[in-house]
Amino acid sequence: MANELMFFTYPSCTSCRKTKAFLQDQQLNVSERHIFRDAPSVDELLTLLTLCDNGVESLLATRSQAFKQLDIDVDDLKLSELLQLMSENPKLLKRPILTDGKEVIVGYDKVSIETYARRHDLTTTNVS
Repeated sequence: MANELMFFTYPSCTSCRKTKAFLQDQQLNVSERHIFRDAPSVDELLTLLTLCDNGVESLLATRSQAFKQLDIDVDDLKLSELLQLMSENPKLLKRPILTDGKEVIVGYDKVSIETYARRHDLTTTNVS
């Protein structure tokens, strides 16, 4: 994941489509991964987790149908069990996820993407 922007996405997801369109408008090159066909590994999730400000809450989609159907209390799981569950069931992940291995942006967050691009001197256009 390091040294390139990895974009975990799902084409039917509105937030993913908005983020992808924004990335294209800004002329930012990313490596795109279909989050369900090529789910993040446990190791990748652990890396993402270390980059998140709010821990598991930043990645885990607790309002999703997939999470509700599991009927689990995440506090009862070891971190390794939770990461394995999220890797095996990527519908449990918030999306989209954009990362370079050093920073992570979860969800459609235009301001964070613009800020990231400016901070790293990436080519951007139409920055408002």
